[in-house]
Amino acid sequence: MNWTVAHRIAGIAAAQAHRDLGIDRTRYVPVHQALKGADLVGMAQPMPRLFGVYISPADKGPAVLLNANLNIVTQRHTAAHELGHHQLRHRSAADDDLSPALRWGNGSWPDEEKTAEAFAAWFLMPRPAVLAGLERICQGQPSSPEHVYLLARELGTSYTGTLRQMQNLRLLEADRARQWAKISPAALRNSLVGGAALPANAHVHVVTAASHLQQVHADVGDVLIVQENKASLISVPKGLVRWTGAGQAPEAEAVVVTDEFCGSAGLEVSVSGLDEPVQLTVVRDAPRAGVHDVWPD
Repeated sequence: MNWTVAHRIAGIAAAQAHRDLGIDRTRYVPVHQALKGADLVGMAQPMPRLFGVYISPADKGPAVLLNANLNIVTQRHTAAHELGHHQLRHRSAADDDLSPALRWGNGSWPDEEKTAEAFAAWFLMPRPAVLAGLERICQGQPSSPEHVYLLARELGTSYTGTLRQMQNLRLLEADRARQWAKISPAALRNSLVGGAALPANAHVHVVTAASHLQQVHADVGDVLIVQENKASLISVPKGLVRWTGAGQAPEAEAVVVTDEFCGSAGLEVSVSGLDEPVQLTVVRDAPRAGVHDVWPD
C-alpha cells in the first residue's frame, strides 16, 4: 500500500470517528478525551523505547498505553495513532521506532502502520479546523513558515506534520513545503519573538484581535505574545507571569506559563481601536500520566 491509498482510507475513517465521537471539526481536537469516548482504556507511564501501544479486543483490549515522557505534541500524535489502530480494527501494535520525521515515505512502514499514521494526521488536522486556523492567522493565505508554525500551535500538532497535512489538503505546494521544512521550529519561535531568549523547548502562541473567544492550549514554558499595536493585558491569571525576553520589542505584551498554572483561565487584552477587549481562554495541556480516569478533560 502506498501513502496515497493510506491517506484515502484514513481520511474516511477519521471523518467517521469525528462524527461518532462528537468531535468539533472546526477546532483543536481533544484526542485524550476521544480515547475515552471510544471506550478505550487509557494509561500513560514512562517507557524508554516506546511511543505507544495498542491492545486490540482480541487481546483483552481495547486499550492504549502512552509514553508519559513524551512532550504534549508527540503524545497527542501518538494517542491519535493508537486510536487509528482501533478505529481501523487493526491487530495489537507496539509503536517504537516509527518516527515520522525519520522514516516518512521511505516504504518501510507496514500497511497498518501507514494507515494509523495517516489517521493521526486527518484526525488531529481535519480540513475545517485547518481552514479556520489559517483564516485567523493569515486570512487564509499562508505566505510564510511562521504561519504554518502558528497553525500547528492552534491544532496542537508538530510543525513538520502540519506542513505535510497542508500538502494533503492541497493548501500548500510541494516545492514550498520542502523549502519550509528545512527551517527549524526553533528558528521560527525566535522569529516570532524578535530573537528573544526563550525557555528551553518553549512554544510561542501569538495573540491578535482574531484570537477573540478562542482557546490557547499551552504547557509550562510556553510564551503568549500579543501582536497588536497599543495592546495591553488587562489582567494576568495566577500561573501566568509577565515575560520580557531579550530582543523583544519594549512595548510588546507577553506572558509565560509556569507550573503553577492548572486547568484553564481567561485572559483579556485591551487593543486600541476595539470597543471590547480580546477575550481568550488559556488551557494547560500537559502530557498525560497514570490512568485515564485522572487525566484532565
